[in-house]
Amino acid sequence: MSNLLISAEDLRKNISSRGWLIFDVRHDLSDHSAGRRAYEQGHIPGALYLDHETELSAAKTGSNGRHPLPERRDLGALMRSQGLTRQSQVVVYDAGNSMFAAHLWWMLRWLGHENVQVLDGGWEAWLKAGGEVETGERAPSVTEAQALQSLGLPPEPAMPTVDAQAVLANLQQPVFTVLDARAANRYRGETEPIDPVAGHIPGALNRPNTENLQGDGRFKPAEQLRQEYLALLGNRTPEQLVHQCGSGITASHNLFAMELAGLGGSALYPGSWSEWVSDPARPVERS
Repeated sequence: MSNLLISAEDLRKNISSRGWLIFDVRHDLSDHSAGRRAYEQGHIPGALYLDHETELSAAKTGSNGRHPLPERRDLGALMRSQGLTRQSQVVVYDAGNSMFAAHLWWMLRWLGHENVQVLDGGWEAWLKAGGEVETGERAPSVTEAQALQSLGLPPEPAMPTVDAQAVLANLQQPVFTVLDARAANRYRGETEPIDPVAGHIPGALNRPNTENLQGDGRFKPAEQLRQEYLALLGNRTPEQLVHQCGSGITASHNLFAMELAGLGGSALYPGSWSEWVSDPARPVERS
């Protein structure tokens, strides 16, 4: 596997290794308590649970999207409380499609922590590989020294982002292309099951994040992803791409797939569609 992905088999071999941290981020956008229930019913031994609604998002204002990106200092404090140090090897998993796992991968990379891998195929792959199961709630095992240890974060985010104002300005003077990771019917504005307005940001391209996966929920081979994204990019460079979705989560899946394909450097619009449509003055396109 790459340094971005780890197989269930390799995780089984390393699960007792010193300095490894495993995070379970299973989540359901329509049932916010489902992930924690699933975790309590069974999880990878030693895994800690992080909630995308209450821990991995900042406070919602009604105009900053459904999963606002926390301040880096707040995310750093959260991860220190979970036992993260500069030496930690982190593995993140979700139910199986890596949507939420890729989002935490991106957040940790944005924070400045490099040693993060996504469990390819997630919880389903773990079970198929015969992995052991632990039940109940597990609290972080963190000493006071660890909790206070500096993570040595870089002064600037390690992964680039853009905000709504930059996306709006780009409509008048284009310097980047937005790539929408939502399903095609949501992109076209034919349906909108979550947000109050249907459609997409004018000029945005569409690649549903599900196209990054094989039928079993694992990622396509890196070379296949590379060819698919190169065809999508055309004469653009990865640095000229900004990833967007409903609230920054599935956009991270596309960004992760590009990194896996050796096409690093794209940016994320964390607020995404849910933030964009919170202001009725921002234009919407349907097609």
